[in-house]
Amino acid sequence: MTDQQRIQQLRTELHRHNHNYYVLNSPTISDQEFDALLRELQDLEAHHPELFDPNSPTQRVGSDLSNEFESVEHQYPMLSLANTYNREEVQQFYERVQEGLAGEPFEICCELKFDGLSISLIYEDGRLQRAVTRGDGVRGDDVTANIRTIRSIPLQLETPTESSPDASHKRGGENTYALSPQKGGDGQFDLFGFADESQSPQSPSHEGSLGSLPPSKFEIRGEVLMPWTSFEALNREREAEEEPLFANPRNAASGTLKSKQPSVVAKRKLDAYLYYLLGEQLPADGHYENMLAARSWGFKVSQHMRKASTLDEVFAFIDYWDVERKNLPVATDGVVLKVNSLRQQQRLGMTAKSPRWAIAYKFQAEQASTILHEVTYQVGRTGAVTPVANMEPVQLSGTMVKRATLHNADFMAQLDLHIGDHVLVEKGGEIIPKIVSVDEAFITDHRGPKVEFITRCPECGAELVRYEGEAAWYCPNDTGCPPQIKGRIEHFVSRRAMNIDTLGPETIDDFYARGLIHNYADLYELQVDQLSGANDSRIRSARKTIQAIADSRQVPFERVLFALGIRFVGENVAKTLARSFKSIDTLAQASLDDFLQINSIGAAIAESVIEWFRNDENQAIVQRLRGYGVQLQLSEESLAQQSDRLAGHTIVISGVFQQHSRDEYKALIEQHGGKNTGSISAKTTFVLAGDNMGPAKLEKAQKLGVPIVSEEEFLQMIK
Repeated sequence: MTDQQRIQQLRTELHRHNHNYYVLNSPTISDQEFDALLRELQDLEAHHPELFDPNSPTQRVGSDLSNEFESVEHQYPMLSLANTYNREEVQQFYERVQEGLAGEPFEICCELKFDGLSISLIYEDGRLQRAVTRGDGVRGDDVTANIRTIRSIPLQLETPTESSPDASHKRGGENTYALSPQKGGDGQFDLFGFADESQSPQSPSHEGSLGSLPPSKFEIRGEVLMPWTSFEALNREREAEEEPLFANPRNAASGTLKSKQPSVVAKRKLDAYLYYLLGEQLPADGHYENMLAARSWGFKVSQHMRKASTLDEVFAFIDYWDVERKNLPVATDGVVLKVNSLRQQQRLGMTAKSPRWAIAYKFQAEQASTILHEVTYQVGRTGAVTPVANMEPVQLSGTMVKRATLHNADFMAQLDLHIGDHVLVEKGGEIIPKIVSVDEAFITDHRGPKVEFITRCPECGAELVRYEGEAAWYCPNDTGCPPQIKGRIEHFVSRRAMNIDTLGPETIDDFYARGLIHNYADLYELQVDQLSGANDSRIRSARKTIQAIADSRQVPFERVLFALGIRFVGENVAKTLARSFKSIDTLAQASLDDFLQINSIGAAIAESVIEWFRNDENQAIVQRLRGYGVQLQLSEESLAQQSDRLAGHTIVISGVFQQHSRDEYKALIEQHGGKNTGSISAKTTFVLAGDNMGPAKLEKAQKLGVPIVSEEEFLQMIK
C-alpha cells in the first residue's frame, strides 16, 4: 500500500470513529487506539504536504494562526421567528393554520429550541465547503476554520448502507423537492427541526428519504452549542484567573466561535445540532423526513422531535419539555412549532415580518423561592470583595442551589435584603444562580436584620476602600491579606505569565500553609527536598516543579511585568509599558507625566503602577527576582528590533498573508511603535491587507479614504 493510499484509508477510518464517538456516542475503539491512528496520519501528512486536505481529521485541533472573518452573503436569508410566551397565542397560531389550509389535514413539527449560535453549513459533493454565522440575516461571517474543530460536524458525509431503505435511490431521491430562496420559501427562516428515528414515520413523503443520497450541493443549518459540562469547566478556569465569567453557554459559544484562533475553539469542546435542510433537490416534502435523511448522511440530529396531529399533542410536547429540558446536557429556551409539509408552508406564505406556518414558544426562566440564611464575603486576587448569599438548598434547573452571587454593594442594596427573607432565585439560561428579588408573598412586619455591606476585610481586617468609577469594594492590604497573596502567586505562575505549570491552586495553598512561600519571590528559594514528601515519595514531581521554576527565569520582560500582578496591568498594557520603558528600573522611576505621554496609558493605570512601586515590600520582591535571574528588562535582541517607525499610527489588519502570520504582524506593529485595532474608523492610518481582504472592511476603508497597504509595502515601510 502506498503512502497516499494509507493516508486516504486513515482519513476514512478516523472520520468514521469521530462520527461514532461524537454523534452516535458509541465508540468502537479506545482513545489510545484512536490517538495512535491519528499520529500515524499526522506523520504521513507531514511527509507529504502535497496531499494536504483541509477536511482531514488532523485539522480538527485547529492551528494557532489567526484568521480574518470574511463577510459572506446567505443564499437563503437567515431570519428569526417571532416569539410567544403563552398558550393562548399558540392556540391562535394553530387555528390560523387550520383556516389558511381550508380544512386540509396537516401535521405540526414540535422541536426543541436550543440556545446557541446559529450556523449555516454548505456542502458540495459530500464535503464541507463553508460555514457562515447568522450575522444580520443577509450576510454572516465565514467561520469555516473554527467549525472544522467541532467534532460532531462531519467534514465529509457518511452515505446510507446497502441495508438502508431505498439505498439504491439516485442522488436526491426519485421524488425530490426544492426550497426556493424567493419570498415565501422556508429558506428565509432560521428554524429548529429535529428528527426522532424512534417515531414511526407518518407521512407518505417519508418513503425514500432515509435511503436517499445527499444532493450534490445543499445547505444545512444548525445550532452551535457549548454543553453544560464544557461551560462550567470554562468558567472555573476564568474564575481562577479572575477573568469575567460568561453569563450563559450561548454567550460562551458565540464568543468561542468568533475566536481568531481555531485552537481555542477546539479546546473549548463545542457541540452542534443540525436542524434544517435547504437546497434544490431535497429528499422529501416533509421537514421531519428530510432530517431523518440528514441523520443517515452523518449529521448530528436531535432525537427530540415529534409530529403532532392535534393541538392537545402540541401542548403535551410543550408541557413535557418545560420540565425535562432541565435534564438535557445543553441549554434550551423554548419550542418551535412548524407546519411539516414544505408544500403547505408555501401555501400559507408569510406576513411582512414572520411566516404564517411557524411560531416559537419561549419557556419562562425558572425561579424558585428559598430562605436567605446569611451573606458571606470572598476576597479575590486583586482585593475585590464579592458578597455571596447562602440559602436553604433548593432545586433549580436540574441542580441543587444553595449559594448565589450578589455581585457588589450596590446590587445588594437594591434588593433590600434581610436575613431570613424568602428570596426568588433564578438560573434560566445562566448556570450562575442569582437572586432576582425578595419574595413579597412572605414579607412580614417582623423581618430579620437588614443585610449591610461590610466595611472591613473578612480575611485580614483591613478597612475596605472603593476606587472612583468602580462598583466593587477592595481590601487595600495587598501584601498581608492571605487570599490576595495566594491569588497573586497563582497569577504569577499562570500560563500567560511565568508559565510554571506544575503549580496549581491546591499546591500553592499547601506551600503557603506550610510556610514555604509568602510571596512569589519565595518560589525561587524552594528546594527538591522540601517538596519530595516522606521517603521521597514525590521526588519526580518535586524535581519537575523545581525545573519549571528555573525555566521561568527565561520568560521575557513583558510577561514578567504582567506576572507581577499590578492592578490594571494586563497583558497588552504590560507589553506597552515594557516597550516604552525598556526596564523595570526605568519604569519604577517614571512620573505621572511620563506615563501619560504613552498612547493608551491613562491616569488610572499610571497611578496604580506608581503606587505599586512606592511599596517597600514590592521593591524588595523586585530586587529578589533580579538576584534570581528573572528578566527585568528587554533583551538586547528585542531592543535592537524596536523602532518608532510606526509611532502614532493606528493600523487594521485584514486578509491572509504569505510571509508572516497575523499575530506576527501585530507584534511587528507594536515593535515599531504602532497600535493595532480591529475595526476601521476615521482614526485609522492604514489597513495592512493580505489576500482575500474582508469586503466589508474594504468598502469601509474606501468610503473613509483610508489607504490600503500591501504586505510587501508594509515590510519595506519597517525595513
